[in-house]
Amino acid sequence: MTRMKPSPNVPKTPPTVHVERTPPETPLVDVMNGSARWEARVLDHGLIALLDVMPRLVPEGQTADHAIVQAARVSYGQGTKRLSEDRSLLRYLMRHRHTTPFEMIEFKFHVRLPIFVARQWIRHRTASVNEYSGRYSIMPDRFYRPTPADVREQSAGNRQGGDAPIDAATAERFLRCLDRAESIYEQYEELTGQGVARELARLALPLSTYTEWYWKCDLHNIMHFLSLRLDEHAQHEIRAYAQAMVSLIEPIVPVTIEAFRDYRLEAVHLTRLEIEAIRGDNELATTNRRERAEWDAKRETLRL
Repeated sequence: MTRMKPSPNVPKTPPTVHVERTPPETPLVDVMNGSARWEARVLDHGLIALLDVMPRLVPEGQTADHAIVQAARVSYGQGTKRLSEDRSLLRYLMRHRHTTPFEMIEFKFHVRLPIFVARQWIRHRTASVNEYSGRYSIMPDRFYRPTPADVREQSAGNRQGGDAPIDAATAERFLRCLDRAESIYEQYEELTGQGVARELARLALPLSTYTEWYWKCDLHNIMHFLSLRLDEHAQHEIRAYAQAMVSLIEPIVPVTIEAFRDYRLEAVHLTRLEIEAIRGDNELATTNRRERAEWDAKRETLRL
């Protein structure tokens, strides 16, 4: 029997894919009005700049909130085009914690911030981050210096935070301490010039040194970031960045930010124990001091 010789491996021609391009029903507009970036200055040398948004183009007369309701309505077709109904749906989604539609919008930022702020910020692990590298490049001669009024004394009730401004004499001593820390930079530059590896030389620099990164995140997780970092208990320095971030994104998703303020940021959330205390006009059924303090603050807000 004659054996058939195997045929040579001939690459298959991929099938032709037809791409249909559908023009928009209404003209599209740029949510950033044609700008390359929107920038806000923060602290002394810091900044946060909005570089891009997805979607960047929206139907004329709409904001990027449109992408949220568009995603929410996909389960039953085209849906309404009335802005009033879109607003009602978006607020419903926020109230009932239907978070996926808010992930349809993404923002990309350029941020310059002190390293100690960056170490808090990076705990939010739901973003894509690319940071300036002190291994490849010389760290800039740029340091955060609080004003004397921003030098805070340690909080008696919160081990991770500061309270009121400390006395002027102690604040001045602290600022002189920062002077000495910043003076290390001259030696850092000199030693890298003499061949010390940049990845090691940077060890001498203080946490007040500024770094910078690109930070891209969807709107749902940005709101989680803001709910924590706009809180009155958040550290002053990172709170300043959160306030600047809100000012950058609010013109692009104004209905979302309004609902975020109404239902999350400026809302009061009650626990089961707190609801039972209100129903029975009783004390909170716990001996935990922190829970009691939180309940007292809520009662004050609610004027109970």
